[in-house]
Amino acid sequence: MSKLKAYYKSDVSPRLIEHFGYKNPMQTPKLDKVVLNMGLGEAIQNIKILDSAVEELTLIAGQKPMITRAKKSIAAFKLREGMPIGCTVTLRRSRMYDFFDKLVNVALPRVRDFRGISPKGFDGHGNYTLGIREQIIFPEIDYDKVDKIKGLNISCITTARTDEEGRALLKLLGMPFKNYEFGKN
Repeated sequence: MSKLKAYYKSDVSPRLIEHFGYKNPMQTPKLDKVVLNMGLGEAIQNIKILDSAVEELTLIAGQKPMITRAKKSIAAFKLREGMPIGCTVTLRRSRMYDFFDKLVNVALPRVRDFRGISPKGFDGHGNYTLGIREQIIFPEIDYDKVDKIKGLNISCITTARTDEEGRALLKLLGMPFKNYEFGKN
């Protein structure tokens, strides 16, 4: 069992039950999956950039990503239906907990002038999405081998029903939200 999952079971879950007054421990929100998505509009002109993105996302996630394709043609962008335009990977169970731990404790503190992340990226159902501008904040990426700085989106999907429950869960798991304290807001 990963260190973060053990921490969730021993500390986070009881604190959430106490704070929100759940009657049943199965009502406690938990992290369901983490989705990493790298959209590459430049892949239309340069297909080789997609290969480097897949390689980097494999290093970051520890799992091979799936190439995403355009759903419909858009003439203004010179985009045809079915063209590869990005890659995505879904992490669950132990890989999800290991990645989340690495994101919170290693990668985010490496962001330049980091003062915390905005607590406003919730979707209304307790899921949080975070955009990262540079993939080089992850320790697996060798800066010398990077051909182009690419960003990625990280979505933390939870079983929480409200944004407040999701925010409390992620904060207790270590997500560094700015201007948010668990139990005070």
